Amino acid sequence: MLLPRGRSCPIPNETDRIRRIFDKQAPKYDATMSRFERLLFTGNREWVCSRAEGEVLELAVGTARNLPLYPDQVSVTGVELSPEMAALGRRRAEELGREIDLRVGDVENLDFPDQSFDTVVCTYGLCTVPDDRAAIREAKRVLRPGGRLLLAEHVRSPNPVVRTIQRLLEPLAHRFGGDHLLRDPLDHLAVEGFEVVEVQRLKAGYVELVAARKQGP
Repeated sequence: MLLPRGRSCPIPNETDRIRRIFDKQAPKYDATMSRFERLLFTGNREWVCSRAEGEVLELAVGTARNLPLYPDQVSVTGVELSPEMAALGRRRAEELGREIDLRVGDVENLDFPDQSFDTVVCTYGLCTVPDDRAAIREAKRVLRPGGRLLLAEHVRSPNPVVRTIQRLLEPLAHRFGGDHLLRDPLDHLAVEGFEVVEVQRLKAGYVELVAARKQGP
Protein backbone atom coordinates (compact mmCIF):
# COMPACT_ATOMS: atom_id res chain seq x y z
CA MET A 1 0.00 0.00 0.00
CA LEU A 2 1.37 3.43 -0.94
CA LEU A 3 1.15 6.02 1.83
CA PRO A 4 1.43 9.80 1.75
CA ARG A 5 4.97 10.98 2.43
CA GLY A 6 5.96 10.34 6.03
CA ARG A 7 2.69 8.67 7.01
CA SER A 8 3.18 6.01 9.69
CA CYS A 9 -0.26 4.38 9.82
CA PRO A 10 -1.70 2.47 6.85
CA ILE A 11 -4.90 1.23 8.58
CA PRO A 12 -8.11 2.64 7.03
CA ASN A 13 -10.69 4.13 9.44
CA GLU A 14 -8.34 3.69 12.40
CA THR A 15 -9.19 7.13 13.75
CA ASP A 16 -12.89 6.24 13.96
CA ARG A 17 -12.02 2.98 15.72
CA ILE A 18 -9.88 4.77 18.30
CA ARG A 19 -12.67 7.28 18.92
CA ARG A 20 -15.11 4.46 19.61
CA ILE A 21 -12.66 2.73 21.95
CA PHE A 22 -12.17 5.82 24.08
CA ASP A 23 -15.84 6.80 24.07
CA LYS A 24 -16.48 3.36 25.57
CA GLN A 25 -13.57 3.57 28.02
CA ALA A 26 -14.35 7.11 29.20
CA PRO A 27 -16.41 6.27 32.34
CA LYS A 28 -13.64 4.08 33.80
CA TYR A 29 -10.61 5.80 32.26
CA ASP A 30 -9.58 7.83 35.32
CA ALA A 31 -9.75 4.86 37.68
CA THR A 32 -7.74 2.69 35.28
CA MET A 33 -5.15 5.38 34.62
CA SER A 34 -4.73 6.07 38.33
CA ARG A 35 -3.68 2.47 38.90
CA PHE A 36 -1.12 2.62 36.07
CA GLU A 37 0.25 5.90 37.36
CA ARG A 38 0.82 4.52 40.85
CA LEU A 39 2.72 1.56 39.38
CA LEU A 40 4.63 3.10 36.47
CA PHE A 41 4.11 6.80 35.87
CA THR A 42 4.42 8.56 39.23
CA GLY A 43 5.63 12.14 38.84
CA ASN A 44 5.79 12.08 35.05
CA ARG A 45 2.85 14.40 34.41
CA GLU A 46 4.32 16.83 36.92
CA TRP A 47 7.66 16.74 35.07
CA VAL A 48 5.97 17.71 31.82
CA CYS A 49 3.48 20.28 33.09
CA SER A 50 5.97 22.15 35.28
CA ARG A 51 8.00 22.93 32.12
CA ALA A 52 5.05 24.36 30.17
CA GLU A 53 5.12 28.09 29.42
CA GLY A 54 2.89 30.69 27.81
CA GLU A 55 0.08 29.54 25.57
CA VAL A 56 -0.09 25.74 25.88
CA LEU A 57 -1.72 23.21 23.57
CA GLU A 58 -2.26 19.73 24.99
CA LEU A 59 -2.73 16.94 22.47
CA ALA A 60 -4.99 14.00 23.33
CA VAL A 61 -6.00 15.82 26.50
CA GLY A 62 -8.36 13.03 27.56
CA THR A 63 -10.20 13.81 30.79
CA ALA A 64 -7.87 16.76 31.51
CA ARG A 65 -5.88 14.92 34.18
CA ASN A 66 -2.99 17.34 33.66
CA LEU A 67 -5.02 20.49 34.22
CA PRO A 68 -4.32 20.99 37.96
CA LEU A 69 -0.58 20.46 37.37
CA TYR A 70 0.05 23.40 35.05
CA PRO A 71 1.52 26.65 36.41
CA ASP A 72 -1.17 29.22 37.15
CA GLN A 73 0.19 31.69 34.62
CA VAL A 74 -0.20 29.49 31.52
CA SER A 75 -3.32 29.33 29.35
CA VAL A 76 -4.33 25.85 28.23
CA THR A 77 -6.05 24.65 25.08
CA GLY A 78 -6.77 20.95 24.71
CA VAL A 79 -7.71 18.71 21.78
CA GLU A 80 -9.35 15.32 22.34
CA LEU A 81 -10.66 12.86 19.77
CA SER A 82 -13.34 11.28 22.00
CA PRO A 83 -16.40 13.45 22.77
CA GLU A 84 -17.09 11.36 25.89
CA MET A 85 -13.57 11.92 27.24
CA ALA A 86 -13.76 15.62 26.39
CA ALA A 87 -17.03 15.97 28.32
CA LEU A 88 -15.34 14.53 31.42
CA GLY A 89 -12.43 16.91 30.90
CA ARG A 90 -14.72 19.93 30.82
CA ARG A 91 -16.42 18.68 34.00
CA ARG A 92 -13.03 18.39 35.70
CA ALA A 93 -12.12 21.93 34.67
CA GLU A 94 -15.40 23.22 36.10
CA GLU A 95 -14.83 21.39 39.38
CA LEU A 96 -11.29 22.77 39.61
CA GLY A 97 -12.35 26.29 38.68
CA ARG A 98 -9.63 26.25 36.03
CA GLU A 99 -10.11 27.51 32.50
CA ILE A 100 -9.37 25.35 29.48
CA ASP A 101 -10.44 25.65 25.87
CA LEU A 102 -11.14 21.95 25.33
CA ARG A 103 -12.08 21.00 21.78
CA VAL A 104 -13.06 17.75 20.12
CA GLY A 105 -10.69 17.21 17.20
CA ASP A 106 -8.00 15.17 15.52
CA VAL A 107 -4.41 15.89 16.57
CA GLU A 108 -3.23 14.72 13.13
CA ASN A 109 -5.09 17.71 11.62
CA LEU A 110 -5.15 20.55 14.12
CA ASP A 111 -7.59 23.39 13.56
CA PHE A 112 -5.17 26.15 14.56
CA PRO A 113 -3.09 28.61 12.53
CA ASP A 114 0.66 28.20 12.20
CA GLN A 115 2.76 29.41 15.15
CA SER A 116 -0.16 29.68 17.62
CA PHE A 117 1.42 28.22 20.78
CA ASP A 118 4.52 28.48 22.95
CA THR A 119 4.33 24.90 24.26
CA VAL A 120 2.76 21.67 23.04
CA VAL A 121 2.22 18.88 25.58
CA CYS A 122 1.26 15.24 25.18
CA THR A 123 1.19 12.66 27.97
CA TYR A 124 0.49 9.01 27.11
CA GLY A 125 -1.36 10.00 23.96
CA LEU A 126 0.94 9.42 21.00
CA CYS A 127 0.74 5.69 21.68
CA THR A 128 -2.90 5.66 20.48
CA VAL A 129 -2.82 8.35 17.78
CA PRO A 130 -3.09 6.38 14.52
CA ASP A 131 -0.36 8.41 12.82
CA ASP A 132 1.96 9.61 15.57
CA ARG A 133 4.38 11.18 13.12
CA ALA A 134 1.58 13.34 11.68
CA ALA A 135 0.76 14.53 15.20
CA ILE A 136 4.39 15.48 15.79
CA ARG A 137 4.44 17.31 12.45
CA GLU A 138 1.31 19.24 13.44
CA ALA A 139 2.85 20.07 16.82
CA LYS A 140 5.77 21.69 15.03
CA ARG A 141 3.47 23.63 12.70
CA VAL A 142 1.47 25.23 15.51
CA LEU A 143 4.50 26.00 17.69
CA ARG A 144 6.13 29.40 17.56
CA PRO A 145 9.85 29.55 16.70
CA GLY A 146 11.80 28.15 19.62
CA GLY A 147 8.64 26.67 21.15
CA ARG A 148 8.84 23.41 23.06
CA LEU A 149 7.24 20.00 22.72
CA LEU A 150 6.99 18.18 26.07
CA LEU A 151 6.19 14.47 26.16
CA ALA A 152 5.67 11.65 28.63
CA GLU A 153 5.14 8.34 26.85
CA HIS A 154 5.48 4.62 27.30
CA VAL A 155 7.84 3.46 24.55
CA ARG A 156 9.62 0.36 23.34
CA SER A 157 12.23 -0.53 25.89
CA PRO A 158 15.94 -0.94 25.07
CA ASN A 159 15.90 -3.81 27.56
CA PRO A 160 15.61 -6.99 25.42
CA VAL A 161 13.49 -8.85 27.97
CA VAL A 162 11.00 -6.02 28.33
CA ARG A 163 10.95 -5.42 24.58
CA THR A 164 10.17 -9.09 23.92
CA ILE A 165 7.21 -8.89 26.29
CA GLN A 166 6.06 -5.73 24.52
CA ARG A 167 6.21 -7.48 21.15
CA LEU A 168 4.10 -10.33 22.48
CA LEU A 169 1.49 -7.97 23.94
CA GLU A 170 1.38 -5.49 21.05
CA PRO A 171 -1.33 -7.25 18.96
CA LEU A 172 -3.72 -7.48 21.91
CA ALA A 173 -2.97 -3.96 23.13
CA HIS A 174 -3.64 -2.53 19.69
CA ARG A 175 -6.76 -4.56 19.06
CA PHE A 176 -8.53 -3.84 22.34
CA GLY A 177 -7.06 -0.50 23.38
CA GLY A 178 -5.71 1.04 20.19
CA ASP A 179 -2.38 1.10 22.00
CA HIS A 180 1.05 0.74 20.36
CA LEU A 181 3.71 -0.60 22.73
CA LEU A 182 6.70 -0.41 20.38
CA ARG A 183 6.64 3.25 19.39
CA ASP A 184 9.14 5.93 20.39
CA PRO A 185 8.70 9.66 19.57
CA LEU A 186 12.48 9.93 19.17
CA ASP A 187 12.05 8.08 15.86
CA HIS A 188 10.38 11.16 14.39
CA LEU A 189 11.41 14.29 16.30
CA ALA A 190 14.66 15.16 14.53
CA VAL A 191 13.36 14.45 11.03
CA GLU A 192 10.30 16.62 11.72
CA GLY A 193 12.41 19.59 12.78
CA PHE A 194 12.84 19.29 16.54
CA GLU A 195 16.01 19.56 18.59
CA VAL A 196 15.82 17.13 21.50
CA VAL A 197 17.14 18.97 24.54
CA GLU A 198 16.33 16.54 27.35
CA VAL A 199 15.48 12.84 27.59
CA GLN A 200 14.88 10.75 30.68
CA ARG A 201 14.24 7.01 30.58
CA LEU A 202 12.58 5.23 33.49
CA LYS A 203 11.26 1.77 34.34
CA ALA A 204 13.82 -0.22 32.33
CA GLY A 205 13.43 2.26 29.49
CA TYR A 206 9.69 1.62 29.20
CA VAL A 207 8.84 5.21 30.16
CA GLU A 208 10.34 8.20 28.38
CA LEU A 209 10.23 11.92 29.22
CA VAL A 210 11.23 14.28 26.42
CA ALA A 211 11.68 18.02 25.99
CA ALA A 212 12.29 19.15 22.41
CA ARG A 213 12.60 22.58 20.78
CA LYS A 214 11.24 23.61 17.42
CA GLN A 215 13.96 24.43 14.94
CA GLY A 216 13.62 26.66 11.93
CA PRO A 217 10.45 28.51 10.83
